[in-house]
Amino acid sequence: MENSKNWAVFIHPSTLKLSAFIETLLEPVICKETAKKIELGLHEALVNAVVHGNLSNPKKVIRVRRILTPNWFVWQIQDEGLGIVKNKRLSSLPLKIDVDSGRGIYLIHKCFDDVRWSRKGNRLQLSLKK
Repeated sequence: MENSKNWAVFIHPSTLKLSAFIETLLEPVICKETAKKIELGLHEALVNAVVHGNLSNPKKVIRVRRILTPNWFVWQIQDEGLGIVKNKRLSSLPLKIDVDSGRGIYLIHKCFDDVRWSRKGNRLQLSLKK
């Protein structure tokens, strides 16, 4: 882990064993209610990075940069995949309840105030106002 007062970088193996990792990412969040909301969004984003980005390849990693500003909590989650295409980055709930994908991205948008994708689509920036 690289670290400074306002930001830290975390590297995690591409695995779905995420509980302890998410706890670490949430350390600066004091409010329990806010932490639960962020936990849900981070979990969805990390699962997507492992399963869809890295194709569940345990030799790949997930890289997360946590940035703390006076007004924002920010997490940048990057996988080693090819990226998600623009038309799949939708913030709306899928119309059919039994679809294979889409609900996670919808939940991510509900948990954070600002969601941005890198041009390639393999890095997701999630921000929440303090």
